[in-house]
Amino acid sequence: MSFKSNALELRDVEKSFGSVIALQGVSVEAETNAVTCILGDNGAGKSTLIKILSGVHKPSKGIYLLEGKQVTFESPRNALDNGIATVFQDLATIPLMSIWRNFFIGNEMIKGWGPLSRLDVKRMKNITKEQLLEMGIDLRDPNQPIGTLSGGERQAVAIARAVYFGAKVLILDEPTSALGVRQSGIVLRYVLAAKERGVAVIFITHNPDHAMLVGDRFYLLNRGRLIHRWERENVSGDDLRKAMAGGKELEALTNEIESTRKLR
Repeated sequence: MSFKSNALELRDVEKSFGSVIALQGVSVEAETNAVTCILGDNGAGKSTLIKILSGVHKPSKGIYLLEGKQVTFESPRNALDNGIATVFQDLATIPLMSIWRNFFIGNEMIKGWGPLSRLDVKRMKNITKEQLLEMGIDLRDPNQPIGTLSGGERQAVAIARAVYFGAKVLILDEPTSALGVRQSGIVLRYVLAAKERGVAVIFITHNPDHAMLVGDRFYLLNRGRLIHRWERENVSGDDLRKAMAGGKELEALTNEIESTRKLR
């Protein structure tokens, strides 16, 4: 597969908390117009990696590159200002607030000057509706509380918001983990929509089936180290599942269970 260019890259990144090494020797490349999947089970180091990518933590060692230039972020806001948007599992939305208010929260549009300035509500509502329509959601009313949307639709709002405000890199933290099959499908469709709009998507998940549906490149994280890297054309869903499950360990466990069944 041919990619355009690296939007984001980590080289030999390490993160330590005192004597505890959470990440070691992690190198990741995320290209524009592509979905980079980072897989790992609980405790693999995904949360620490997300916090480094999003500017919450600084690497203890290693290099962070954005569009080929070395960067250091002081905060998530600093990362966001440089085009790196992160959608965490909790979405950071306010359930009782309207969809359009959640879409523009922290980036409200103002009209008028000085003491006569006020929120440009009509424009923000129209933009919210237009942007969500482009992502495949036809809103009945942008005034409805965002809490009335399904989990998949709220994820779509968060993705559309990040793309609209100029995200070059979109980091998704387990976006399908708490969703059913249909709602997961909705989110995965929006992941591909973001990719088609020129964004470098980093999709962090423990679900190899969801990764296989959208991914162009795959990394497997285990106990703070990257132990596998695949391109889409060189890997199958079965390969991802076996690697996630432990490969030889899974085979040994399967044989042990089969032997136990035969003894009964």
